[in-house]
Amino acid sequence: MTRIVAGAAGGRRLKVPPGETTRPTSERVREALFSALDAAGAVSGGRVLDLYAGSGALGLEAASRGAVQVVLVEAARAAAATARANATALGLGGVRVVHERAERFLASPGAVLDGGWDLVLLDPPYAVGEDELAGVLAAAVPLLAEGATVVVERSSRSPEPRWPQPLGEVRRRRYGETSVWTARC
Repeated sequence: MTRIVAGAAGGRRLKVPPGETTRPTSERVREALFSALDAAGAVSGGRVLDLYAGSGALGLEAASRGAVQVVLVEAARAAAATARANATALGLGGVRVVHERAERFLASPGAVLDGGWDLVLLDPPYAVGEDELAGVLAAAVPLLAEGATVVVERSSRSPEPRWPQPLGEVRRRRYGETSVWTARC
């Protein structure tokens, strides 16, 4: 069972997409990640872009914790429908679901936000290669707000993402088979 960890919707359950194409971020990892993000002031009042959203658990966690605008981007039709259903069920304001590939969304006018994105969350499927991930990170950089935070979740066996400039101050946390990298610009 997946649920929101804290905030306005804390404890509420989330549906997960059917099949094995998505792997929702565990509650343990989300709790640790968002504790660190909250402590850094990266969530409340922020504008959040959740790429490879799956069920929407990461972006919806941010909305529950006070993000004012959240866009969930998901390419798989069933997962996008599940994210949309979760967003509707939680009734959190400022959440929008986009059924699109991350690369295409980042190249679209809908990705451009006055002032930029404060927090970008990427939890791509394990099948997404390092080159593709590097391309998505590079496409996201021009859309970031000053001082933005970028989070990448991958298998612990994956190498560190190739961070484009000006992303730096990279920190890695490992949770069993999951690694979470956080970078700031």
